[in-house]
Amino acid sequence: MESMAGVVPCNTRTRGVERWAIPGLILAFVVFYLLPLMSHGLWIPDETRYAQISQEMLHSGNWVAPHFMGLRYFEKPVAGYWMIAIGQAVFGDNLFGVRIASALSTGLSVWLAWLIAGRLWHDPRKRFASALLYMSFGLVAGQAGYANLDPQFTFWVNLSLVALWYAFDSTTRRARIGAWAVLGVACGMGFMTKGFLAWLLPVLIAAPYALWQRRVKEVLSHGPLAILVAVAVCLPWALAIHHQEPDFWQFFFWNEHVRRFSAADAQHTQPWWFYLPILLAASLPWAALLPKTLMDAWKHKRQPAIGFLLLWMLLPLAIFSMSKGKLPTYIMPCLLPLALLMGRAVVSWIEQAKGRTLRINGLLNVLLAVAGLVGLAYLQFSRPVYENTEVFSLSLAYIVLLGWLLSNALQALRPLLLWAAPAMGMGVLVALLPAAMPGVIINSKMPDQFIAEHVQELSQARTLLSNDLGAASALSWRLGRPDITLYNSTGELKYGLGYADSAGRQVDMDSIDRWMKEARLRGSVGVVMRAHSALETHEVELLPLGGKRYERGDLAIFIFPKVQPE
Repeated sequence: MESMAGVVPCNTRTRGVERWAIPGLILAFVVFYLLPLMSHGLWIPDETRYAQISQEMLHSGNWVAPHFMGLRYFEKPVAGYWMIAIGQAVFGDNLFGVRIASALSTGLSVWLAWLIAGRLWHDPRKRFASALLYMSFGLVAGQAGYANLDPQFTFWVNLSLVALWYAFDSTTRRARIGAWAVLGVACGMGFMTKGFLAWLLPVLIAAPYALWQRRVKEVLSHGPLAILVAVAVCLPWALAIHHQEPDFWQFFFWNEHVRRFSAADAQHTQPWWFYLPILLAASLPWAALLPKTLMDAWKHKRQPAIGFLLLWMLLPLAIFSMSKGKLPTYIMPCLLPLALLMGRAVVSWIEQAKGRTLRINGLLNVLLAVAGLVGLAYLQFSRPVYENTEVFSLSLAYIVLLGWLLSNALQALRPLLLWAAPAMGMGVLVALLPAAMPGVIINSKMPDQFIAEHVQELSQARTLLSNDLGAASALSWRLGRPDITLYNSTGELKYGLGYADSAGRQVDMDSIDRWMKEARLRGSVGVVMRAHSALETHEVELLPLGGKRYERGDLAIFIFPKVQPE
């Protein structure tokens, strides 16, 4: 235990937190969330997919039915694409425009953590600790600079459950009605972002909490208002998509909900315990605080606020664990209540001068950093990950690891005074690590960077072809053209390709020679190929000889000129 001499007096800490908390959080948001958004290319498959769908929505003017490279794409509703499209409309078809929706959604979730912590604890230190912890959770911070729908959906779920607590906690009729109305807006927007789960989660928490607190009558009397507001938010689009694409609801409901939840062949199938280690990883650099935080919370579970937060965290986690299909980002809605419980616990430990858990957390993270430094040095010496020309990227990787080591060493040395230091290490990691990737990963996972170097030649091609969905979507986004023909590849576009008006959007290996001859009669052909497997290498070999060829890693770009008819 750290001696009391190392603890700043309570009133001094409180005044310092009140003065610097909001400016500090805003500065961290700008430096670690916003500034790095343009420092690296789009990751496949998610970022290129969402960038292209949203860009196509913006360019085509069709804000009702999502299309992926001109093909019907009904895996998600429309609101998430709206936000990414608005980002590109405001900031341009660039990396910042594509990712700003995720960054702002995460920033708004941090604000919700600040807001509800103040309502729950009435303590500026707990409010600041909760917001900082949530902001620096590895999964939250990493997704803030990543263009997909999870940060947006997480914000709407967070807003719905914060509004639910305000509805239960409000003392005036006007405030209570306002909270239920906000709950309805959040449920409606969450549904239009990712589906029916946005309606299930608030009910999952509200029902047992109301039964426990004997407030079922209140839920029955005010809940219909939230339902009406949610329906009012969703109904115009729901009717519009049914009118424009009558098949949408059948596919979306059965394939994306029933099948993904219960089918044995669901996408991303994982065992029931999958999210237990994921929760630890997601809460880095605070993972060592998790067991004691949950034990402390369980001891106080009869307190309404603690009980509500435990329901908010554990019941969705149980639902996600029951689903056959699982991805790490699915549990993001569980992280805000965890941050609130952890923020409360950390401040109580500091008040009681109990720094042991914080010190252990710092030491474990120091060990992780040392292992990373040793592992990187060994790999670079024995089997180089970085080429000789990638000294800058290698230096960034060492800076990331050293930043993690030093920040956590500070926490280990002075756990009561410098308990928040690991947040700086996480900030450095999420800001610099993507830019520190070696060329082999950039070439494999960020094909838009290679395409951008040849965008002028590719944009002059009359016809475009690719054998990889990630590369195809990157090509489509970079050129602002959805008309990419898919070569021996369907993947998640299988459903869209099944429509009669999409029959000409794919070509197989047996017909590629004839297709190329016909396409070159109409004009030049631009081709982006991945040759990672033996099959893909064979696909490349079936292309005609001649033309320009550019290669990087397992990617190749071909420019075939127009030919004259014989």
